[in-house]
Amino acid sequence: MKSYEAIKNIDEDEDVEMGQHQKQIYESRSVFNNAQKTNNKVESPTSISSTFTSISTKQQQHQPQTQRLVSLDVFRGFTVVLMILVDEAGGLIPAINHSPWNGLTLADFVMPFFLFIVGVSLALAYKKLSSRVVASRNAILRSLKLLALGLFLQGGYFHRLGDLTFGVDLKQLRWMGILQRIAIAYLLTALCEIWLKADDTVNSGSSLARKYRYQWAVALFLSGLYLCLLYGLYVPDWEYQIPTEPSSAPMTFSVKCGVRGDTRPACNAVGMIDRTILGIKHLYRRPIYARMQECSINSPDYGPLPPDAPSWCQAAFDPEGLLSTVMAIVTCLVGLHYGHIIIHFKDHKVRMLYWMIPSSCLVVCGLTLDLLGMHINKVLYSFSYTCVTAAAAGFLFVGTYLLVDVCGYSSLTMILQWMGKHALMIYILVACNVFPVLIQGFYWGKPQNNILKLIGVGT
Repeated sequence: MKSYEAIKNIDEDEDVEMGQHQKQIYESRSVFNNAQKTNNKVESPTSISSTFTSISTKQQQHQPQTQRLVSLDVFRGFTVVLMILVDEAGGLIPAINHSPWNGLTLADFVMPFFLFIVGVSLALAYKKLSSRVVASRNAILRSLKLLALGLFLQGGYFHRLGDLTFGVDLKQLRWMGILQRIAIAYLLTALCEIWLKADDTVNSGSSLARKYRYQWAVALFLSGLYLCLLYGLYVPDWEYQIPTEPSSAPMTFSVKCGVRGDTRPACNAVGMIDRTILGIKHLYRRPIYARMQECSINSPDYGPLPPDAPSWCQAAFDPEGLLSTVMAIVTCLVGLHYGHIIIHFKDHKVRMLYWMIPSSCLVVCGLTLDLLGMHINKVLYSFSYTCVTAAAAGFLFVGTYLLVDVCGYSSLTMILQWMGKHALMIYILVACNVFPVLIQGFYWGKPQNNILKLIGVGT
């Protein structure tokens, strides 16, 4: 599996609109059938006319107030394009590939952008609820489906494309991953939106904050929990093994730590929690820090180990680990706030103003923390990284909204709209290697005789 980082929102806004339409049809049929069944009598023209008048009234009452937000599809489609770009070109242009540790590159924006989009979409999807229990059940089912899909695609079932080897070693199944992280963030954000909303009327920025104050409390709690664990947990010495030849004993490496609050690759609390809870055999086996100068002579690209490489360079480390996923949920909650602005404010200028204010505050906060030593780090999903990438998502969303929904240039973005509506399918086919498997995995006689050779591509 390739190293990209991101994906999709589940198109909740589209599902809600379709659900409202189906509800209209159901109610229309129900009213008509009830009118026909009254005492098994034939309806008079006046009665039939009254029935259709009732149907029309109910349809008007349930008519959606707003159309689909095209800019959200465009933003999602743009993020898909960015994902494919950094996934395919990252190996050729290391500068746009994920930062080996501290720092920020083009690829590091993809995951937060998708999480931000999930939050915005959930606000639109759950703006009106007929039943909180039913909505919660549906959210749980959706997240479980996405979690299962992530385990299937990223848990080791498809790997080593060059050799076309497939298999499942349950002892080394990767528990976390991109889709698993989105499933967790989606579920917790959806439950917050379903259950943690006050009844306050929104007519200003302060009233908006009061209505969703419990959701902001959750975001602050998660941020505080992350910071306390990252800087407060003691990380002891640890060791790991690397398999060698089948007949030989595995090589054992010891890593000296004994520190607290360290954010370097070897001794941070993020890795310790994953090794303790998930097990080191269930983590991502090609860590991003293997591209650091200490671990690669070709840095910032992967390469052979230097002679004096530290002992931790070959240890597994999951970029979508448990503790870092806590801050990913916060990014999703930030997107949820931007979606609330869409719901409660209809004027374009007011919306963009209320989007620009938090985006500006977040970028200033993130850059200030980075200067003070809390470095921007995608792998740890640091607090400064959360602020800067959420701000970038906000700014880009404002620009997309201005271009598409305000100025009306939606026809120029038809391809991005289509990609945004089918983001999960594209991710599965491209980023999870399903498409390469399909075109290379079927051959005649020997693996080299596949579809690519038939059409004259490759050797």
